Amino acid sequence: MAVRTHGLNHVALAVKDPARSLAFYEQVFGVEAYVRREDEIQVKGPGAHDILAFVREDAFTGREGAIRHFGFRLVDPDDIDAAVETALAAGGSSSRRGEFAPGLPFAFLLDPDGIEIELWYE
Repeated sequence: MAVRTHGLNHVALAVKDPARSLAFYEQVFGVEAYVRREDEIQVKGPGAHDILAFVREDAFTGREGAIRHFGFRLVDPDDIDAAVETALAAGGSSSRRGEFAPGLPFAFLLDPDGIEIELWYE
């Protein structure tokens, strides 16, 4: 029997400045901080059980690891341009954009620490 879960629950990100990461993800994705520690801020994401943890870990910040990117699935494909512009205005940068197929856009962005985020519609 498989273990019953609510699905993927959280991702912990090594960042230089948890407060800076909080500001970026608040502005772009509307996350809400619910745990604050000296070197860590945990936030509730837009999904029912989404949690992101921003952990100050200078040795790992900006380094590639087992996680290549994580993604947010858009509700409407027409929101892709506004989503990218919001991320850029919040201090992120654009990595690449395209379509998986006609009407199925995607965009890869980098947060202020260089962590890759995918926005897509399907």
